[in-house]
Amino acid sequence: MPQPALLAHDIVRGHGGRRVLDGVSLTASPGHRIGLIGENGVGKSTLLRVLAGADEPDAGRVTRPGDLGFLHQEMPFDAASTIAVVLDDALREARADLAELARLGAELARVPEDDPAHRELLDAYGRRLEQAQDRESWDADRRAALVLDGLGIGSLGHGRTLGSLSGGQRGRLALAALLVRRPSALLLDEPTNHLDDSAADFLEEQLRGLPGTVVAASHDRAFLDAVCTDLIDLDPAVAGPVRHGGDYSSYLGAKHAERDRWERRYADEQEELDELRRSAGVTAHRVAPDRGPRDNEKMGYGHRAGRVQSQISRRVRNAARRLDELERHQVAEPPRPLRFAASALAAEAEAGTEAEVEAQEDTCTRPLVSLRDVRVPGRLSLDALEVSATDRLLVTGGNGAGKSTLLAVLAGQLAAEGEVHRRRHLTVGLLTQDTVFERDDRTARDTYELSVGPGPADEVPLGSLGLLHAADLDKPVGRLSVGQRRRLALALLVARPPQLLLLDEPTNHLSPRLCDELEDALGTGPGAIVLASHDRWLRRRWQGRAVRL
Repeated sequence: MPQPALLAHDIVRGHGGRRVLDGVSLTASPGHRIGLIGENGVGKSTLLRVLAGADEPDAGRVTRPGDLGFLHQEMPFDAASTIAVVLDDALREARADLAELARLGAELARVPEDDPAHRELLDAYGRRLEQAQDRESWDADRRAALVLDGLGIGSLGHGRTLGSLSGGQRGRLALAALLVRRPSALLLDEPTNHLDDSAADFLEEQLRGLPGTVVAASHDRAFLDAVCTDLIDLDPAVAGPVRHGGDYSSYLGAKHAERDRWERRYADEQEELDELRRSAGVTAHRVAPDRGPRDNEKMGYGHRAGRVQSQISRRVRNAARRLDELERHQVAEPPRPLRFAASALAAEAEAGTEAEVEAQEDTCTRPLVSLRDVRVPGRLSLDALEVSATDRLLVTGGNGAGKSTLLAVLAGQLAAEGEVHRRRHLTVGLLTQDTVFERDDRTARDTYELSVGPGPADEVPLGSLGLLHAADLDKPVGRLSVGQRRRLALALLVARPPQLLLLDEPTNHLSPRLCDELEDALGTGPGAIVLASHDRWLRRRWQGRAVRL
């Protein structure tokens, strides 16, 4: 049975007095898996909600299949509902297919072939059969068990209530329910959140096997590279949102080239505008109608002057006409993109006082932190670890392996059994996953200046770090998105670089481009950096040391 397409035409959607989507169109045909990318706030989630029908557009129209699945932030079930209830709802369509096929089969057996009703029953049976085959309805119960196992929640009892599950478990259950349903169009918002490596690989395999349409907003570069047949970049561009055919790797090169072309075109047009303004203004002034003849022009002035005046007047008119046309249709100036611009993420560790150096000649070569037989019951078990003064250490491991716990121990924020030695006077900075500020009503700029002090704030202004747009600097912290708050927290750390910088999932909530730039910054400069990450793209490209918990 042909799968229907998902179509959007000239979608306009505003929020808070600002146009989030302005004339966005999209064609998502069966077999295409489209990734939505761009900075936080450009409208990825808004577009998904409009496509799903959860929000109505201010203008434009959407044509969607009746069989559409949307990964909500929260499932449409109350906390008392059980896993069994969620699965029964996901299997409802497949079971309805089988029940209807059984009913139609019985009817066909009862109605004679020469009865006109037999043909109608046969057509209805054929349509339902094709639908059941597309949904793989006969395999639905086995598929449900396979999907739950693949997403790491197969061991949960079906009698468990949603209220008893963690946020990550609820997210994976919502995703499992959609994969079990196999709708004609699947809309996903950050689908790899809360997934470990094996679950993410399983999800990618499932999505590649769907016959219908997938549209997903994601910051996960490995997911975009593995799944997407097309990418739509919602960041500002000269001709609006850009659709790129291909995966994330090929998109990176195309995006670079597109931005270069835009900047060159803008620069060329500005240069031409300056020249035209000179031609239309300065030349017209020099050849003013009442300018008298110069001494060397007096002989034959009238004849020559009239001809020259006519030629220059025509040139001035042409320049003015071209100037008017170019000013009305000139390409917009490329918006300054966020560029992570910290000079150093961590600072060089000092050897200590002269007396300390004399007492301990190898101070400079001793590690910043050393751990031996460290235990945090139920959370972390580590035999040994040393972090040197210039280390670049990546900590990996599955959910619950203790990555965040290890960073807290290194930072001195969590007591642990065993031996923990830190170099004296060591400065440590920790970027946690949950960003909390003392005052939500303070602006980002005020929060930054009060936290780092007037000196560092003057030397390294918040706007210079490229982590927040200028329009967001004077917003109250409570109105910033999760990603923006994490960027502000990172800015507080790099404004006064510590000797040991600890980063817990630093690429969470960052756009793919900012993730690329942060990774580039991790490899340069003094000091030591330890980061814990499940980011598969980052881990595949990591050049430093790594430890798996």
